[in-house]
Amino acid sequence: MPDSKELTTTLLDVAPITFTPSALQEIKMLVYEKEIGSGRGLRVGVSGGGCSGLSYILGFDDIQPDDDIFMVDEVRILLNKKHALYLLGMQVDYVRGLNNRGFVFSNPNASSTCGCGSSFAV
Repeated sequence: MPDSKELTTTLLDVAPITFTPSALQEIKMLVYEKEIGSGRGLRVGVSGGGCSGLSYILGFDDIQPDDDIFMVDEVRILLNKKHALYLLGMQVDYVRGLNNRGFVFSNPNASSTCGCGSSFAV
């Protein structure tokens, strides 16, 4: 019988997080430029800290045993099962403005966000 603390990777049919075409274009360019291997994916998650309590994680990482994995337009997305509660329904966008350039998170679970948009509270 497996240890109750053991977690397993799950391949999801429905993505709990969405990405705009602009975000997907930027992510695909990064996958190509950085030559991301087959055992890796784009990790989306949260960590403690930031001005509002939680900060977003967005970066390439190895697949971990406790990840949910889903594919969005041929991009492998990794999400720690424990982080799904904070990110369910979130949309990731990429903006290319004169004064602002980067990924933007629209999270319906956030009760407040900081001015920079990279941290939030629930």
